[in-house]
Amino acid sequence: MEKWKLLESEYLIQRPWLTARCDKVQLPNGTIHDEYYVLEYPTWINVIAITDEGKYVMVEQYRHGLQDVFTEIVAGVVESGEPPIEAAKRELLEETGFGGGEWSLNAVLSANPGSMNNLTYSFIAKGVKKLCEQHLDETEDINVKLLSEDEVRRMLRNDEIKQALMAAPLLKHLANL
Repeated sequence: MEKWKLLESEYLIQRPWLTARCDKVQLPNGTIHDEYYVLEYPTWINVIAITDEGKYVMVEQYRHGLQDVFTEIVAGVVESGEPPIEAAKRELLEETGFGGGEWSLNAVLSANPGSMNNLTYSFIAKGVKKLCEQHLDETEDINVKLLSEDEVRRMLRNDEIKQALMAAPLLKHLANL
């Protein structure tokens, strides 16, 4: 399988949280695709954080796209030049006040490699502890929830965790237990 050849590229919008471009590409068989749209995003992270007592540190927040409140694992954006593991530790502390513990990489996923150019690094943090209060951004409204493994499993079975980039790492983690 060969890569496609990029012939032209034009940015349609470049905003902090939305960058879209239209590429003109040539497939290996010579076919030219005049309008192939790509969404550009920074690298993302998420964290499956578990306390010594076996509680999963989750967050509850409103998601405007689906206009509802959801329970999720901690997630965020990797800042320019920041290693994903450091972004994950920073986001966990900022959003929940939890930190420390033993960290490992769980998965590296793409939300949609057909039209998005970024990856999500998913980490597991075992033995986290409450270290401080939340340090939320002005635009964040997040409640912290501590859930048992059984509660997380029930939520997954009942399709209550809607974000695919959060459900997949949780399912992988639970399958590996």
